[in-house]
Amino acid sequence: MSILTITGLSHIFDNKQLFDNASLTVNNGEHIGVVGLNGAGKSTFMNIISGKLSHDSGEIKWLNGIRWGYLDQQATIDRSLTVMEYLKTSFQHLYELNDSLEKIYEQMGSIEDMDELDRLVLKSSKMQERLEEANFYDLEAEIKKVATGLGIHNYGYDTSVSKLSGGQRAKLMLAKLLLQKLDVMLLDEPTNFLDLEQIEWLNKYLNSFKGTFILISHDTRFLNDTCKIIINIENAQIVKYWCSYDEYLIQHEQKAQQYADNYERQQREIKKMEEYIARNKARAATAGMANSRQKMLDKIEILQKPINAEKPTFSFPYIQVITRHMLEVKDLLIGYNNKPILPPISFSLASDTKLWIRGTNGLGKTTLLKTLIHKIPSLGGSFDFHLSSKINYVEQDLEFRSNQISATTFMNETFPRMNFKEIRNQLALVGLKGELATKPVGNLSGGEQVKIKLCSIMQKTSNILILDEPTNHLDVNAKDALFEALASYPGAILLVTHEPEYAERICTDIFDIKEEY
Repeated sequence: MSILTITGLSHIFDNKQLFDNASLTVNNGEHIGVVGLNGAGKSTFMNIISGKLSHDSGEIKWLNGIRWGYLDQQATIDRSLTVMEYLKTSFQHLYELNDSLEKIYEQMGSIEDMDELDRLVLKSSKMQERLEEANFYDLEAEIKKVATGLGIHNYGYDTSVSKLSGGQRAKLMLAKLLLQKLDVMLLDEPTNFLDLEQIEWLNKYLNSFKGTFILISHDTRFLNDTCKIIINIENAQIVKYWCSYDEYLIQHEQKAQQYADNYERQQREIKKMEEYIARNKARAATAGMANSRQKMLDKIEILQKPINAEKPTFSFPYIQVITRHMLEVKDLLIGYNNKPILPPISFSLASDTKLWIRGTNGLGKTTLLKTLIHKIPSLGGSFDFHLSSKINYVEQDLEFRSNQISATTFMNETFPRMNFKEIRNQLALVGLKGELATKPVGNLSGGEQVKIKLCSIMQKTSNILILDEPTNHLDVNAKDALFEALASYPGAILLVTHEPEYAERICTDIFDIKEEY
């Protein structure tokens, strides 16, 4: 049964044709992954089908009565609530019903009219049945089950949402969506702020989900594990593949080659017709045939030129240091407000160590990195970098001074000695060419914003890279290019990532963040 039908979808965003008469049908129970290059329109697609963004033309039709929800990484959240209060809003209607029932019970204690009392008894009985059918009295246990699966319990249920990081708030929004038991879930990068165990938990949850979900993810293992259908957004079209992600790659390559061949064939045919028309339209004897060819040419549905998925180039200038003591961490305590969140941490790095900081509790890894770069103070113990160490750091959160500045403005403010041509050349290397370099960063995709951050550290020499989830938002081509740069980097690397296959290909050592050592 079709629950979502898209017909004739066309949309231009920021002078770019993202969709051109595109169509898609989504059936009940389908588990769908959305893929495409950075900037192809994946998040725009989600915003359109969720009604957050108006499209230029076409029809988006949901089946009547379908309950759906959207996990949007840019969504706001009420920061005045506690963690538990926010999670309980998943069942707001049930808590309101229970409040109404409690008021009726209070009324019943003071009513002497037996008919009125009978009416309230009947009404309260029906309300009680609704609450029991909805498993209301076990809701808190259900909430804690999901919260534990996503690592939210570590924050403390009485903690104010205002004290949580952007990633922690994203987990809260994901938990709320899962708890609502919707017919359809729209998930934009749901694994970005999850650790390995939490991703595995979400994997199992989604595989057991009886409804439909449509998710955007650049985590290819997660796509393979959870999605039975892949839709690719490319050449302003939406193409559906009934297969796993790995199988999609094979089919897509074959289809892309076929499309490229058809495009070249059509271009040759158009050129022949145009040459014929140009030669014959001025001669009276052949003008009629030339006009006939022109009419044929006008009716041809022109194929869009295939998008060449250019691979960005990353390189990180290295200044040599050879030592066994690039970084020494001894009994380091990390946390906030003088409250450690982990036992003392100890490890060391040589000048060529590439260390994967791995953890399963959802707390600590980013805090550790921020402590090491002095962004937050340590609470005890010590850490010492080599005197000749030069650090480059890429943080997980995509924050800019303003969403209205462009990549060129950001680079100019960060590196005022670089001239405009140098800035444009460096941005072009990472795939930000033409208008992408001058658009407001708020109009760029997450992957394009990550490329700006990576471009900035390409301008500074270093011998240690500290990278917090650098592959978040990057498409496959960009991730491969980043892997090549990191694998060839001679210096030390501290890497936090939720993609084990990526870390295992780069890192020489692993340090596990645990609640107990």
